[in-house]
Amino acid sequence: MLDAVEKAGEDSTPVPGPFGRFYLQELINSGGMADIWLATDEKNKPYALRRLHERLRYNLLARRRFWRGCEILQRISDHQGIIGYVEHGKIKGHPYLLMEYIEASNLKTLYARHDPVLLENVAQILIDMAVALEHMHDNGFMHLDFKPENVLVTPNAGVRLVDFDLAQPIPEKPAKLSKKNPGTPAYMAPEQLLGQPISQQVDMFSFGVAAYELLTSQKPFPGETAAEILRRQLDRAEFVEPRELNPDVPLKLEKVILRCLQNDPGRRYPIMGVMVRELQAALYV
Repeated sequence: MLDAVEKAGEDSTPVPGPFGRFYLQELINSGGMADIWLATDEKNKPYALRRLHERLRYNLLARRRFWRGCEILQRISDHQGIIGYVEHGKIKGHPYLLMEYIEASNLKTLYARHDPVLLENVAQILIDMAVALEHMHDNGFMHLDFKPENVLVTPNAGVRLVDFDLAQPIPEKPAKLSKKNPGTPAYMAPEQLLGQPISQQVDMFSFGVAAYELLTSQKPFPGETAAEILRRQLDRAEFVEPRELNPDVPLKLEKVILRCLQNDPGRRYPIMGVMVRELQAALYV
């Protein structure tokens, strides 16, 4: 019996089927780099199996990012706010990552459908996202692609940070990324968009954008292109503070968000731990 990846041609829609010692039951999500499947092993135990897209199988840059993401997750997954790591490797030459399977939706989906889980637990979700980033930074890595799509939330409001393909070790001093400068412009700090040296403070900016969006239903620096987003970040003429859009946002929480959104990384928090403590104090947790 052919493996599912062989039955689905390079440009075909992925189909369920066997994949090595696993059976791919259902496609959970498909991103730019990989598909994520609900998979079961020979004991019918469920997992989330992430598999590099077939079209990227021989793309050295994509493979390198995929493996780096696997290795970073392996090192940081001993935390309730990080998706659980099981193993990674290759099956018939196809790179895969095996993770814990949880019933969850990403934060973007919850936000779009005004899900009660988000509405009733937004304060704890904000804190748990920040704590997950703090754990990652404390272990020497910056995420570099923090956004609502990469935060899973369970029905009881448990948070799991996912997708570490773009993550990098935190440099001793700000350092430039590759010329490709991947990421999602709406959540990227000005120094990222400008191709300047970066540090872990970029994750704080991304957190600030996500928090602002969750609390106001708008992005702080909207734009259709990276250039437009950067222009709004730099001139700030059209920037609206969170409490102007949502008066229910506590003043102390607004101050945390505004500090995260500073253009100058030196004016953001020195470390995530300081931000987490202020966030907890602002939300009385």
